[in-house]
Amino acid sequence: MFVALARAVSRHRLAVLAGALAILALAVLSIVRGGSLTSGTIEGTESARAAELVRGAAGADTDTSVVALFSHPKLAATDPVFQSALALHLDKVSARPEVESAVSVVTVPEQARARFISRDGRTALVLVRLKGDEKAAVKAFPAVKAALRDGPFTVAITGKPAFLFDLNTELEHDLLRAELVSFPLALVVLLWVFRTLVAALLPIVVGGLAVLAGVGAVLALSHHLDMAQYTLNVVSLIGLGVAIDYSLFIVSRFRAELDGGSSVQAALERTVDTAGRAVAFSGLAVAAGLSGLLFYRGSFLAAMGLGGAIVVGFAVLFALTLLPVILGWLGRRVDLGRVPIPPFGLRAGLWKRLAGWVMKHPLKVLLPTLALVAFLGWPFVRLQTAGTDITALPESTEARQGAAALARAFPEQSATRILVAVELPGNPFTPERVAALYDATRRWARLPGVVGVESIVNLDPRVTREQYLQLASAPPAFRPPEFALAEAAYLHGKVAVVQVLTPGPASSAEARQLVKALRQDRVVGDGRALVGGQTASDVDSTAFVLDRAWLAVGLVVLVTLVALFVLLGSVVLPLEAVVMNFLSLAASFGALVWIFQEGHLRWLLHFQPGPLEPALPVLLFCTLFGLSMDYQVLMLSRMREELGRTHDNRAAVAEGLERTGSLITSAAAIMVAVFAAFALANILVVKAMGVGMAIAVALDATLVRVLIVPATMRLFGAANWWAPRALQRLALTAHGEKSAP
Repeated sequence: MFVALARAVSRHRLAVLAGALAILALAVLSIVRGGSLTSGTIEGTESARAAELVRGAAGADTDTSVVALFSHPKLAATDPVFQSALALHLDKVSARPEVESAVSVVTVPEQARARFISRDGRTALVLVRLKGDEKAAVKAFPAVKAALRDGPFTVAITGKPAFLFDLNTELEHDLLRAELVSFPLALVVLLWVFRTLVAALLPIVVGGLAVLAGVGAVLALSHHLDMAQYTLNVVSLIGLGVAIDYSLFIVSRFRAELDGGSSVQAALERTVDTAGRAVAFSGLAVAAGLSGLLFYRGSFLAAMGLGGAIVVGFAVLFALTLLPVILGWLGRRVDLGRVPIPPFGLRAGLWKRLAGWVMKHPLKVLLPTLALVAFLGWPFVRLQTAGTDITALPESTEARQGAAALARAFPEQSATRILVAVELPGNPFTPERVAALYDATRRWARLPGVVGVESIVNLDPRVTREQYLQLASAPPAFRPPEFALAEAAYLHGKVAVVQVLTPGPASSAEARQLVKALRQDRVVGDGRALVGGQTASDVDSTAFVLDRAWLAVGLVVLVTLVALFVLLGSVVLPLEAVVMNFLSLAASFGALVWIFQEGHLRWLLHFQPGPLEPALPVLLFCTLFGLSMDYQVLMLSRMREELGRTHDNRAAVAEGLERTGSLITSAAAIMVAVFAAFALANILVVKAMGVGMAIAVALDATLVRVLIVPATMRLFGAANWWAPRALQRLALTAHGEKSAP
C-alpha cells in the first residue's frame, strides 16, 4: 500500500502541490476571519447548573461584570465634588450600547453606600454590567475600558471580562513567542543532525504548514464548538513537534537509501514503505491518544482533542504526500548546503557498543533505571488540582493589578464567594420560603470557615426573622424603595441567590470542605440548593475528569494495542509498549507536581506555585501516550525488519537500537526544543504543558527507549514476537506478507 502511495504521489505531483496550496489558502482565510474562542467550559455539572440559574442576577452573575476602582489625587471619594463628577462620568459610560448598567455610590440607596466606598474613603467601587454573554462581554471590554478611563479619575479595572481579555492576550503573545523561539531552535538541531541546509529546512517547512492548517481548522471549528483559547497553543505545540519529527524520519531514511546506492525513485518508494509506514502508524497512535478526549463531551476537552487530532492528520498527510514530492524533485540535491559541524549524538560505533552492553547486562540496566523512573514519578501521588483563576495571569497584567487593588481597598470583596442558588417552585419571597431561607442561611453561617452570608434575608443584622416575614407578607408597593436593589441582587425569577463567604483561597482545602458541607444541606423549604462558584467548579471539574478517565485511558490503550499489533504482528510487544508509556508518563507527571505545584525551579521558570489545572493530567496523558509511540514505532519497526532478516531476537534488538538510537535522540532533541519554547509562556497551563511534554519526551527517548525497552526485550527473548496463529495471519495479511518473518 505504501509503495503504491509513493508511486501515486510521484505520478501526480502537480495534483499534490495543488491540494497543499488549496489547504494553505483555506487555512489563511480562516485565520483572517478569526475565531470565536472561549475560556473553556464544562457543561452538566452542579456548579454549571447553579451558574445558569443565576444568569442575569446582579448579585451573582459575574461573567459580564467589570469591576472598576475610581480614585482622585486630590479628592476623597466621600467628597460631593468627587461624587458629582463620578455621576456625570458614569452617565456617559452607561450610555454606551455595550453597557447594561453601572452601579456605584451615586446610584445605590443611602443605606448601601458604605459598601461602595473604601475604608480610608479614598476609593469608590463601580460595578459595570455588560450586555450579552461572556463572549460578547470580552469583545466589548476594550471599548468599555477606554470609556471608564476617559475622565479625571485614576481607574483600576478587574472582573471576569478583564481577566478573560488579558488571558486571551497573554495566550496570543505566548503562542507567537513560542513559535518565534521553537522554529529557530528546531532548525539548529536539524542542521546539527543533517549537516546540510536543504535537508534541515524541509521538516521546518512541513511543520509550519501543518501548524498553519491546524490553527485554521481550529478557528473554523470554534464557530460551532466550545473551543478554549489555549487550544491554539496546544495545537501549535503538538503539530509542530510531530510534523518536524515525521519529516525527520522521512528525510533521514531517504538520504540513507540514496547513500546505499538506490535511485531517487527507488529510494522514495523504500522510504515511504518503511519510514512512511512508521509515520502513518505513529500518527494513528497520536490521533488515537487525542481521541480519548472525545469522552469528555460537553466540555472544551472534546473540542481540544478534535483539534489536536486534526493537526496530527495534517502532519501525516504532508509528510506522506507533499514531502515525497519535494524529495523526488530534489533527489540528491537534498544534501546541498553542507554545514561544517560535527554530527549530533553518539557515533555509530558508540551506539553499537551501548546496544551490546544492554544485551549483555539487561538486569543491571533495567532495575536501577526502573527505580529512577519510579522515584521521578512519586510526587504525582501528591497531586492537587484547581481551575485557572486571576493568579494565572502575570502580575504585570491590568486585571491582576486591579484584583490586588480591590483586595487592598475592599478586603471583604476579596473573600472567596461560594454561590448557593436555591431553586424554588414559585415566588421565592413568600413568608414560608423566606422563613426556610432565613433558617438555612443561619445554619450555613455556623459552618466552619464561614465569615459571612449574603442574601435577601441577610441585608442587615438588626432585622429579625419576624420582620423579614412581615416584609414578605407586605404587597410589593408597601416595601421600602431601596428594597428593589436587594431584590435585583438576590432574587432572580424562582431562584434565591445566596453567597457564602470564606477567607481562604478558592483552591484551599477549607473552601472545598465548605462546598461539601453545603451540598449535604440542600433542603430549603420546598426548594433545593445548588452550590456553585469557583471552588465548586474546581471540585466538579476534577470529578468530571476522573469519572471519565477510565474510558479515555481504556480507548487510548486499546487502539494503541491494536495499531502496534497490526504493525508488529506480536501480542507481547504492544503490551510492553503500553507499560513503557505509563512509565514515562508517570515520571513526567511527578516532575510536574514537584515543579509547578510544590514550587521547585520557580526561580528558573518564573511562576506562582499552586494546584494544577484539573484537565492538565488527562490532556497530557492523551497527548503524550500517542507521542511516545513515535520512538516506539520507529525502533520496533526497525527491529522487526532486522528480525525478518536474521531470525535472531538478540541481534534484531541490538541492531534496531544501533540503527535508530541516533535518530531517536535527534527527534527527541527537536521535540524537547519545540516543547521547551512553550515553557517561556506566561500562562501557567501552557507553561506546564510545554515543560511536561519536554520532560516526558526526554525521559522516553533516553531512559525508556534506549535502556528499558531493549533490556526488557532481551529478557523476553523470542517471546517478544509471539502471537496466536490466527492473529499472526491477520497481521501478515495487513503487511501483504505470505510467511512469518
